[in-house]
Amino acid sequence: MASAGRPLIVSISGDGGYNEVINGVMDAGGNAVCAVMAGGNANDHRRSTGQMPLIEAIVGGEVRRLDLLRLQIGEGTDAWSRYAHSYIGFGLTPAMATSIEEGTKGMLSELISVARTFSSLTPIEIARADGARARFDSLVLANIAHMAKYGKISETGEPNDGMFEVIMLPHARKWRIALMTLRAVTIGLGPQQSRSRYEFLTLDPIALQIDGEIMQIDAHTSVLVEAERQVLATLG
Repeated sequence: MASAGRPLIVSISGDGGYNEVINGVMDAGGNAVCAVMAGGNANDHRRSTGQMPLIEAIVGGEVRRLDLLRLQIGEGTDAWSRYAHSYIGFGLTPAMATSIEEGTKGMLSELISVARTFSSLTPIEIARADGARARFDSLVLANIAHMAKYGKISETGEPNDGMFEVIMLPHARKWRIALMTLRAVTIGLGPQQSRSRYEFLTLDPIALQIDGEIMQIDAHTSVLVEAERQVLATLG
C-alpha cells in the first residue's frame, strides 16, 4: 500500500468535522494521509470525490492527492488562515446553513427552510483588488461539484487541478435567488469560471461558511483565497 509508514487518519463525520481534521494535519506539517467516512448531517466532500469504498481503499487503494483552498483573513501580524477541503461561501451559503441547522431534517423540510431565508437575505458588498465594488447575494469558491447535500454547483474543474470554481450571483430580485437554488438541486448550475486566486476587501461585517462551519469577518478586512495544489494526501 502506497501509504505504508505514514499515519492514516479517518474522520467519521460531516464536512465540518473533516475540516477540523484537515486543518490539524496541515498545522502539523501535512504528512498524514486523511480519509473521511460520511457521517453527521452532510458530507459533500465524500459525495463529490469518493472513488471506491473506504475499506477497500484502506486495504489496497493507492494514495491520491487533492487540492485544498487556503483562506487568509487580514494582513500582516494580525492575519490568520484556515484550509477548506471543499468550499468557502458568502451571502446565501451561510444563511442557508443557519436556517437548515435551526429547522428539521429531511430534503423537503430543508428546502422549505432555505426558501424562508430569501426574504431576510442581506446582500454582501465587497471591494475587489482593483478597487471596483460589487454586491452579491451569493459568492461561492468551490473545489467540489456538489454542496448543501442536494445541489450541483459546477460541471467544470477537478479537485486536483490547482484551480477552484467561482459561483456568483450578483444582487438581484428574490425570484432569481430561488431560480438559482432550484437549478442547483435539479439540473445543476452548469460550467463556472475557474481561478487559482480570489481576493477582496469586506465593506461590512459578513459571515462565511467554510466546509460547513460558519465564521464571522469584520468590516474593512482583506480576504484572500488561494488553491494549493495536491497538498492533501487521501484514500477512497
